[in-house]
Amino acid sequence: MSSITHFLTEFYGSYDIFLHGLWLTLELSVVSLVVAVVIGLFFAFLKLSRIGVLGWIADIYIWVVRGTPVVVQIFILYYGLTVFVTLSAFSSGVVALAFHNGAYIAEIFRGSIQAVDKGQNEAGRSLGMTAVLTMRRIILPQAFRRSIPALCNQFIIGVKDSSLVSFIGMQELFGVANALGSNNFDYLTYYLIVAAYYLCVVLILMIGVNMVERKLAASD
Repeated sequence: MSSITHFLTEFYGSYDIFLHGLWLTLELSVVSLVVAVVIGLFFAFLKLSRIGVLGWIADIYIWVVRGTPVVVQIFILYYGLTVFVTLSAFSSGVVALAFHNGAYIAEIFRGSIQAVDKGQNEAGRSLGMTAVLTMRRIILPQAFRRSIPALCNQFIIGVKDSSLVSFIGMQELFGVANALGSNNFDYLTYYLIVAAYYLCVVLILMIGVNMVERKLAASD
């Protein structure tokens, strides 16, 4: 019982600091995921291109991201970018997380675009549309709709992966837990607290994902 009391005392006593970390986590996640969607769509088009070298570039990018740990990518990009340009930890974190999530989103978009019936493309071309216009007005809207559940799940993963930017000095949720734990060496309590915050955020996102999936299923 004393352990539970201690946890609740620390939870309520540090909520203002953790709320600041939560805001930074959400800000970092939203910005990086928006950039990742743009990156993912770009590399999805490269992979679907009939120009072999473009598909090869996309394959290499996706292979590198999938084959290396996220934290390694963050360190390489953070220390690599600072050699050429001065970036804040936030900007570096956004670039690193966008670079990582972009590869997975590229595969989501690629699969969604390829899942659209080829007859849709042929119908657009028969109406006199160019390939670009057909993609923009017919294929992409259907592909985006198909990709929403997978994208939402990737967004949840992206929010959790944002905790790794604490290793480059950011005071988001996990960074706050580390800082508070180092003050009194009570790391376990603060790690449990930060776990509770992440569980709440992920629960809200999962409810949103389920609502979206039910709406899509009903419209089908």
